[in-house]
Amino acid sequence: MPKRLLLLAALGALAVALLTGACSSSDNNSTSSVAAGASGSKTLNVVTTVAPLTNIVQNIGGNRIDLAGIIPDGVDSHTFEPRPENAKELANADVFIMNGAHLEGSSEKVAESNLKDSSKIYKLAESTLSGDDEKTGFLYDFSCPKSGGDPNPHLWMNPQYARKYAELVAGWLGDNDSANKSYYQDNLAAYEKVLDRLDNAIRAATLTVPEKNRKLLTYHDSWAYWARQYGWTVIGAIQPSDFSEPSAQDVAGLIDQIKAEGVPAIFGSEVFPSPVTEQIARETGATFINKLSDDEPPGDAGAPEHTYVGMMAFDMQQMMPALGGGDAPFQNFPVQNTYKP
Repeated sequence: MPKRLLLLAALGALAVALLTGACSSSDNNSTSSVAAGASGSKTLNVVTTVAPLTNIVQNIGGNRIDLAGIIPDGVDSHTFEPRPENAKELANADVFIMNGAHLEGSSEKVAESNLKDSSKIYKLAESTLSGDDEKTGFLYDFSCPKSGGDPNPHLWMNPQYARKYAELVAGWLGDNDSANKSYYQDNLAAYEKVLDRLDNAIRAATLTVPEKNRKLLTYHDSWAYWARQYGWTVIGAIQPSDFSEPSAQDVAGLIDQIKAEGVPAIFGSEVFPSPVTEQIARETGATFINKLSDDEPPGDAGAPEHTYVGMMAFDMQQMMPALGGGDAPFQNFPVQNTYKP
């Protein structure tokens, strides 16, 4: 992804480095939970970035960590610039867990300037993948061309990588809070079962979609690792790598491609509204679904479905029927948080 201007990052870090304060807290199902650690020890302060990652961390840390996600639900993480209140959270954080792979703009710079110990910045993507092998490494594609140097960062859309993220989180939390290490491992075991069930449900739903329809054209290019895992093809992404609207030439090319490949549906996102997507749907006759999400769990904060698993299940319920398949594997699917009290 395009890197944020270093000058803006430096100024942001300088402006917020002087600010201090305490992490905020809220209810058990939101991006923050507060409780005393085991044996009355100090609660580990953990800061994360985008909502799906925050929820993965929440399912491992449960009520033994004080958790805050600095990037609000549905906010474009690629262009997000940390605010002064985020510096307050980072200044009080013991651990900062981010996706990495250049997803979060200048957030890392601000964390380096404000965190108590800058060695406690943990990157999930770089700890999960390395290299650029097309089968096992980072992927470069439509919105993340290799010429730009930044890989597609949306690893968490693949539940198997989300499982690896959870394993990494359990290890990092245990390293920084040994008194609760077994609690984190117990939560990991419970969460892995749900992620494995999610993986199996996606595989089952995929089998209901005709092979010729297992093609994705989305507005935001966030499905590359999901497609690689389940044998789908991402035939294109509408949003260019510089996050502008596509040119008329780009749109014409996509329309021709959709017609040639017989794609029955294309997918947008409420986070990235674009009239271009609707135009392409009208001119190709494809069904337009504008509800897919890669960083905004469904429902209100605190609702049982407002989770990473809930987001993935919701996306499958939108995607599979639109492409000629069924969503039966996701009926009554357990989407709520799994951590122990």
